[in-house]
Amino acid sequence: MVAFGKKLRQNQIEEWQRYYINYKLLKKKVNRYSQQIQVGADNQQNVLKDFSIMLDNQIEKIVMFMLEQKGLLASRLSILGEQHDALVEQSDGSKISELREAYRAVGQDLLRLLFFVEINAIGLRKILKKFDKRFGYRFTDYYVKTRANHPYSQLRQGVGAVVGAISRNLADLQDQEGNYISIYDQPALSHPDPVIDSIKAAVNRLSNSTNFLEFLGKHAFIFQDESPTPSEDHLAEQRYHFMSLLLNLVNTFLYMVNTYIIVPTADNYSLHLGAAATVCGVIIGSMAVAQVFSSVYFSAWSNRSYLRPLVFSSIVLLVGNTLYALAYDLNSIPVLLIGRLFCGLGSARAVNRRYISDCVPLKLRLKASAGFVSASALGMACGPALACLFQTNFKIYKLTFNQDTLPGWVMALSWLVYLLWLWVSFREPPRENNKLFPRESYTGLPVQDAVKIDFTQPLLLNSEAKLQDNNDDQEFDDGEEDSDENHKPVTSIVSAYRLLTPSVKVQLFIYFMLKYAMEILVAESSVVTGHYFIWSTTSVAFFLAFLGLTVLPVNVIVGNYISNMFEERQVLLASEIMVLIGILLSFQVLIPYTVPQYVSAALITFVSAEVLEGVNLSLLSRVMSSRLSRGTYNGGLLSTEAGTLARVIADGTITLSGYLGENRLLNVTLVPSLFICLSSIIATCFTYNSLY
Repeated sequence: MVAFGKKLRQNQIEEWQRYYINYKLLKKKVNRYSQQIQVGADNQQNVLKDFSIMLDNQIEKIVMFMLEQKGLLASRLSILGEQHDALVEQSDGSKISELREAYRAVGQDLLRLLFFVEINAIGLRKILKKFDKRFGYRFTDYYVKTRANHPYSQLRQGVGAVVGAISRNLADLQDQEGNYISIYDQPALSHPDPVIDSIKAAVNRLSNSTNFLEFLGKHAFIFQDESPTPSEDHLAEQRYHFMSLLLNLVNTFLYMVNTYIIVPTADNYSLHLGAAATVCGVIIGSMAVAQVFSSVYFSAWSNRSYLRPLVFSSIVLLVGNTLYALAYDLNSIPVLLIGRLFCGLGSARAVNRRYISDCVPLKLRLKASAGFVSASALGMACGPALACLFQTNFKIYKLTFNQDTLPGWVMALSWLVYLLWLWVSFREPPRENNKLFPRESYTGLPVQDAVKIDFTQPLLLNSEAKLQDNNDDQEFDDGEEDSDENHKPVTSIVSAYRLLTPSVKVQLFIYFMLKYAMEILVAESSVVTGHYFIWSTTSVAFFLAFLGLTVLPVNVIVGNYISNMFEERQVLLASEIMVLIGILLSFQVLIPYTVPQYVSAALITFVSAEVLEGVNLSLLSRVMSSRLSRGTYNGGLLSTEAGTLARVIADGTITLSGYLGENRLLNVTLVPSLFICLSSIIATCFTYNSLY
């Protein structure tokens, strides 16, 4: 794997060499500062001051050059504008074509300038992270706080007017050319110029804007390549098989249905078997307990195969659901719990994620990631909705089919059909050297960021500095080799934990918090609504299905609008506060406890948590070490384990709180949610300036 610094050196815009951020010099300074502090030759305060001045000088150099280039572009556009006005009264098609080409040339130069600004912003972010790693993760916070604006804010100002002028004039000239050129030479319908699309994509990346598909894809937490090589993408093309991808998405959907289909009836099932209604927490949570372990072995298994773990998953889920259904006639809580444990052991979500990351071409990976999230959301909604259709009671031989057992029987049949479909239609991706090669990425940035790693090389500003640069090449190359070693995947959970910076730990804690809050809300809903409102199973099922159906509409709003107006860290903090408000509104303070209070508080909590999840996973992919982007112990596994552990603890809390009585269940289970949410908000505030 080629280190980031080496890619910077190999790819640069030749004539702009001396205006780039001097990444190599800054990197050497970081190493030198570290050595000086270790031997006591300098103190941290002087280091912070000195390095801040260096960064200020680098940013000023970049900004001054950018302003100069924008001025040149503006002058060229002004001249072209005068020529455009002169052509309005003429009908010379050839001159219009020449003018269009001139505007395109300005657009291409603007595109180069955008790439220049973008790669410098990446270099700044990377050197800040490197400094933080060496000095206790304090410098980024210090540097951002002592600057009036965000470090990137100066690097992306004033571009909109230039983009607007180019796009407007190109569109106008295209229309005019259509009036003067034969229809045999020009298509009847005009299309947006490709250069405009490229410029808009670059501006969107630079301003961190997004859309619904991108925002939805973030929920999947599937690392994307920053700079895939042609051979890597060709390998993904060879591996790609639409039916195999569809089978992975169906597996995701069925598993989420399997998780939530029992929620409306779990309390009734436990009562029938002679246990308390709040034992539903253990019944629901036992699946999550097993998933803690299954995520690890499925993640490791996916290094060697995709078909075999999916087949194993289907068989285990078939057995688990059958045991869950048989527990009714056997009148056995242990059989019921064993059935749910088997269901958890069949969780192949790590395989589903890994297949998308490894075997889907770059151009389709964002859509596949969004499909993964959509399948999960749809399964979450369909599970409770299906439960309300099982209001029947009959026997075939000695087997009972009712609202408690039908979820098990229906899911067992579904997994049997899926297993047959899987065996017939799934195609194992081709392997090389008996190993599947995982996709590699540096930071998990969005797909469009692939271009921005390849456009710069920081060089020194004068001939003397260049001479020193050449003399230091060997030292730099040695450092790069060490960096290559540092980019290898981790091989143990302990090694993975050592790579977790405070920012990463906070984001994982936030993920834990939102999953805990959502599990408390969903898992105890049947008991709480039955106690306070005497809701039937059908009412609970409709309520949970309604919550699940809010996922996609909310993501449309956030992905298309909110995330384009605010920074992700702002949305993160606002979502945490909204979750806190939802939890506070859920407490039973007034008597009687009303349906509007419960439903509105649940809606605020659930929707806010869904918004929070997408932003949280996006930020997590940015601040997480590149070594955690692949291998068995990857970032996706860590986030899955954090969320699964939260569900286990939440379900255990429900069962333990049940011993205090159903009348106290709601408030007792909300207290830990409130405390965890407050803690996550405080932790976010402490790491806020490092979240970019």
